[in-house]
Amino acid sequence: MADPKGFLKSGREVATRRPVDERVQDWNEVYPDGVGRALLPIINVQSSRCMDCGIPFCHQGCPLGNIIPEWNDLVWRDDWEGAIERLHATNNFPEFTGRLCPAPCETACVLGINQDPVTIKNIEVSIIDRAWESGNVKPQPPEWLSGKTIAVIGSGPAGLATAQQLTRAGHTVAVYERADEPGGLLRYGIPEFKMEKAHLERRLDQMRREGTVFRAGVEVGVGKLTGDQLRDRYDAVVLAIGSTVPRDLPVPGRELGGIHQAMEFLPQANRVALGQEVEGQIRADGKHVVIIGGGDTGADCLGTSIRQGAASITQLEIMPQPSDERPAGQPWPTYPMVFRVSSAHEEGGERVYAVSTKEFLGNEDGNVRALRLVGVEFVDGKLTELEGTEREIPADLVLFAMGFVGPEQPGLVEQLGVELDERGNVRRDNAYQSTVPGVFVAGDAGRGQSLIVWAIAEGRAAASAVDQYLTGSTTLPAPIPPTERPVVA
Repeated sequence: MADPKGFLKSGREVATRRPVDERVQDWNEVYPDGVGRALLPIINVQSSRCMDCGIPFCHQGCPLGNIIPEWNDLVWRDDWEGAIERLHATNNFPEFTGRLCPAPCETACVLGINQDPVTIKNIEVSIIDRAWESGNVKPQPPEWLSGKTIAVIGSGPAGLATAQQLTRAGHTVAVYERADEPGGLLRYGIPEFKMEKAHLERRLDQMRREGTVFRAGVEVGVGKLTGDQLRDRYDAVVLAIGSTVPRDLPVPGRELGGIHQAMEFLPQANRVALGQEVEGQIRADGKHVVIIGGGDTGADCLGTSIRQGAASITQLEIMPQPSDERPAGQPWPTYPMVFRVSSAHEEGGERVYAVSTKEFLGNEDGNVRALRLVGVEFVDGKLTELEGTEREIPADLVLFAMGFVGPEQPGLVEQLGVELDERGNVRRDNAYQSTVPGVFVAGDAGRGQSLIVWAIAEGRAAASAVDQYLTGSTTLPAPIPPTERPVVA
């Protein structure tokens, strides 16, 4: 297994990002020439740090079950073809996860018990980027066609994984996407500085060459194609529509102008970054921007606002600031809540923790001018306001990045007649099938808002279930029942 003493000889080393003052002037990825290329000079040494640990807990930490020790060893031995074969065996889109996944595998790394863990995510993205450059990522069209037809609704990571697996199994798959181009939030939700869309485009090209059909600009359930027509036309339907209903903040002043959901702001900015024109674009230029929500979407709003030239940016989080160290109640190998600094946080802005928004204050024009905040803390398990902590902060643009509460119900979901669970997600059984026979659910629509790595894992597993349903057997990876999956990664 790699170098038996590698973890003793070398420390953790990651790629160096471009200087802040350089990268905030453009929309390119924050790494020079892409993260994979930036890592190649150090990645062989880093792969040697993988231990022969007996029980690789990184397998448990990764929802995809990536065979991490094997491709670490192959990278160390300079067998890049073998490494991409092992990586693709469990992950359809490592170029996405290698850039966007928070790497729960690394927090489960055995080396991480008392040292810095192996740079698993960096090794992963290096493998796939090198594979693309060397021509080792090729279309895999099926050898024969089953005669079965499947509609996949939604072209985010869950929908794409489902479609690719089922196409390769010999089924005829059509992917419906309501936006003008496929990709879901990978295209219009993730900023270019985190993942340039060239990575998405070449994967979509591969899928088209394999036989997957994409029908963009079609919102199923609205207009010509109804839920009933969809079921009549296809042998199976897979809902991969995501969790897209944003959480709101109904406090006084919510009706003021200048208050928007993150997914109103980010897609517009992404379109402009890709050279498109957006009439009436929401912009941060010269404004005091307040972002409510301390997660990844909030960080995306932060990096975007910086590039648009905001006067100031404040990111608010109602929870207390996490510790730099793993909390005692979240021991290894669980995924801990610790203080994390994204590339956007390096670039500017202020992070404020343990505050709640009481009111939006407006000006005579009906637009927001400030927020009234109050400090909060947990008392007997409940968030309680702290007396004497109320204050105002200026705000010309407020962005909600507080997550999502479930899939949209009007339209397709209502037309199909599927049942919802107590959390508002589409109810499904251990084979990913909804309460309507032949209608399956993958990703956030059934799981609730989660990670990209879970979306791909569920897409692969749902594809196996659909294949079994249509043909009576399957050679695709067997699904992990949704009831055995944790709600959060």
